[in-house]
Amino acid sequence: MTWWIAHKINQHQVKQPACQLLSTVFKAALPGTTHRGAVTCHRLIEKKMRKENQLKILATDLDGTLIPLADNPQNQRDLQTLKDALRKNQSTMMFVTGRHFGSVIHAIEEFDLPIPEWIICDVGTSIYKLKPAPESLPEIGSHFEQTRDYAFYLRRLIGAYSATILRDELTSVSGIRLQEEQKQGHFKLSYYAEARELDELCSLIQTELNRNKLPWSIIASVDPFNGDGLIDLLPAGCSKAFALDWLIRHLPLDESDVVFAGDSGNDFAAMTSGLKSIVVANADREFAKRVHDEHVRQGWKDRLFLATDQATSGVLQGCQQFGFLPRDSSNPPHRKAVGSN
Repeated sequence: MTWWIAHKINQHQVKQPACQLLSTVFKAALPGTTHRGAVTCHRLIEKKMRKENQLKILATDLDGTLIPLADNPQNQRDLQTLKDALRKNQSTMMFVTGRHFGSVIHAIEEFDLPIPEWIICDVGTSIYKLKPAPESLPEIGSHFEQTRDYAFYLRRLIGAYSATILRDELTSVSGIRLQEEQKQGHFKLSYYAEARELDELCSLIQTELNRNKLPWSIIASVDPFNGDGLIDLLPAGCSKAFALDWLIRHLPLDESDVVFAGDSGNDFAAMTSGLKSIVVANADREFAKRVHDEHVRQGWKDRLFLATDQATSGVLQGCQQFGFLPRDSSNPPHRKAVGSN
């Protein structure tokens, strides 16, 4: 039964609105197939619908990327252009950020950002999904629910070595100070440090991780706004790219339909994972060079766009460059890439 339904879907012989299509398939599948078979059919349907509707996904960092820079009116205008284009093209948006969930919701409200379908936050250690909800819900945050499957997956990665145990093991490392409580998480332990000492401190922390055989890894970056050194300890291998890859595989999506935009160190793994990527112009030039060099080393072509516009405007520029969004014919492009590979 399962193979027949899959065949019909792939042969485009089932042509109904989404809700009717799902109903038809599951009514047919239930008598003669397993739960696994039904799930397989569900995923085939979702994939077919996305391809037919040509939905594409913009996965973007927030600070220094999607969020307009202060005193930049072009960013404000381009944010509205981007929102209108996403709505018109029925495109999917994901936020991929180091912020904690509450801070993401605050940013949506403060900067009038588009509502994403997915939020990857806490540097890839938590994922939230937009859920169907009545319009009467008072707060945007009420419209999201955490993805439990991902949390269970991370819990298996760290085993008995919780963030609390990790914190106790690092008390001997001087030069690091814990970030605020709301910036910590079940799978994220975060510290401040002097930016000039980041390499040395990360080496000391790595020594402790190795000595105690702790299944955690380090991501270090510098806050582009105040220059603070930031050290995040996450389950081994976890990052924005790790969470994004998990989500792409579990929805499922085609990697070729995803465009990622970012500006700083904790975006590096996602930008060098093989996805189409946008580096906005306000990103550190050394960081942009590292991303570019890695794309060259991997032999990837046409997967990297180095924007000449900053933040929001650079995201819009990159989306247009990749054909993710059409250019506004009434407003000829004034932007040109400094380089792509």
